[in-house]
Amino acid sequence: MPEKDIFIEDIPLIELYGINDSRMEIIKEYFPGLKIVARGDSLRISGSHESIESFSKKIIRVVEHYRKHQALHDADVERIMQSSDVPEHKEEKNGEPHIIVYGNNGLVVKARTLNQQKMVEASFKNDLVFAVGPAGTGKTYTAVALAVRALKNKEVRKIILTRPAVEAGESLGFLPGDLKEKLDPYLQPLYDALYDMLPPEKLEAYLENKIIEVAPLAFMRGRTLNHAFVILDEGQNTTENQMKMFLTRMGANAKFIVTGDTTQTDLPFKQPSGLIHAIQIFENVPGIDIIFLDASDVVRHKLVRKILSIYADPPKKKKPAEK
Repeated sequence: MPEKDIFIEDIPLIELYGINDSRMEIIKEYFPGLKIVARGDSLRISGSHESIESFSKKIIRVVEHYRKHQALHDADVERIMQSSDVPEHKEEKNGEPHIIVYGNNGLVVKARTLNQQKMVEASFKNDLVFAVGPAGTGKTYTAVALAVRALKNKEVRKIILTRPAVEAGESLGFLPGDLKEKLDPYLQPLYDALYDMLPPEKLEAYLENKIIEVAPLAFMRGRTLNHAFVILDEGQNTTENQMKMFLTRMGANAKFIVTGDTTQTDLPFKQPSGLIHAIQIFENVPGIDIIFLDASDVVRHKLVRKILSIYADPPKKKKPAEK
């Protein structure tokens, strides 16, 4: 059986292997036909010539990523393992997903699936985009990355991120704390994405100066949103009237993205979803695009795809054996 030794240079071993070899386990999942033995700063690989060659190229790209950015994340390793063997600068020329924005500590934020790339392209071409799909497909994260990119490129003057606080009935009065403390739990996913993409001190300054606003949907009423990149997250939890109110806030030089999962609404029983209604009535309207993501776009834990597929097609219950 063919063998090859790969010597690791220019990267701390803990960065490549991960804590308790966690990153090496990720890598091994993509090469089940290879036997991979780590011995200090070298890897001994045995298997087919094709697999060894592919593995070698991708390990080189992992090392090059660390050398360039002085940081490596599990998501970077996953992205490189999932990609073709063509170097990244050639991928972009050949139409593969482009980098959206550079985040903190060398984090590269880019479309990682075909439908995410469609979402990026749709936003470049249209002022209103609906991104619809199940949890974990990167809808919100991609939307926030596009907003940060637009702000950095001075295409807009501000970012506004909003969600309906439907879980608390939008009254929020029973929750402890001031208004910000009441709302933050519902807006935390948006903050999480922002903290990945902007240095903490810059993000805090943007929030303080209202260059970035994170607010519940009810706070959008009566406003005209000019020169802004606006994201409505969890759009499935809007009523038809709330969705109409939000969409009609669009002002001059504004970009809107609405994200949501039509299979997971928290609205009261028999209350129609504004997102479902919107994607029905705005189909084929110029200037508006609707992107559907599915389980193949899931970028969370590998089990999430399996979980979604089982929910979509649950196994039939076995009949109890007759006595």
